[in-house]
Amino acid sequence: MDLERHVDLVRLLRMCGRYRLTAKERYLRDHFGLEGDVSWEPRWNIAPTQKVPIIRQDRKEPKRSFGLVRWGLIPSWAKDEKIGLKAINGMSETAAERPVFREALRRRRCLVPADGFYEWQKLGPKEKQPYCFAMVNGSLFAFAGLWETWRNPAGESIETCTILTTKPNSLVSDVHDRMPVILKPDDYELWLDPGFADVAAIADCLKPFDPRSMKKYPVSTRVNRADNDDAECAREVPSVSAMPTLF
Repeated sequence: MDLERHVDLVRLLRMCGRYRLTAKERYLRDHFGLEGDVSWEPRWNIAPTQKVPIIRQDRKEPKRSFGLVRWGLIPSWAKDEKIGLKAINGMSETAAERPVFREALRRRRCLVPADGFYEWQKLGPKEKQPYCFAMVNGSLFAFAGLWETWRNPAGESIETCTILTTKPNSLVSDVHDRMPVILKPDDYELWLDPGFADVAAIADCLKPFDPRSMKKYPVSTRVNRADNDDAECAREVPSVSAMPTLF
């Protein structure tokens, strides 16, 4: 399946499948307390199956690192990498029970840095209006992510990730019936700790984010195509539903 068809499938299945990360490296370092290499060029339209940045914590010391992995989780026991096409998201409410996510939730959690994400509101049989959701102050934030390492038949190691979702808050609910889990900065330390495996305490982090800290606005349908990746994808435009008609 090519990327464009997969992105269409993501929206059809009502998943959370597009976001942006446009912050410069120094802001990533400062916000997430990163050490070591942080190499990132601003992206405005990140899509499934692409390489995306994640933040992990070292198992031996409280040191955070930045790395790129493929978006679409492939568990270590998988026989076919195509499972990753169905695992770009995981429902936070059931992740602890589902084999594809269960072990990663206990031992391999990560932050997926972002400064905006997109959802599509259905307006008619074929018409959808994309919206961008971001923080009111324009700051960085982090999705709750899980990561895995899988070996392909050639013996090559492939690192992948997924983004957990939850019920929508009041800002998102009129556009989409799910939203990505956005973690509070105070929860970063617990979420990243690979030695902490209390599923009940972990689950307490997976709640809808406070809508008062967020904003949304309509964007151009340019964002619909994964190969469009520039600032125009996130530029605010008049909503189709708000445009005047002739009758």
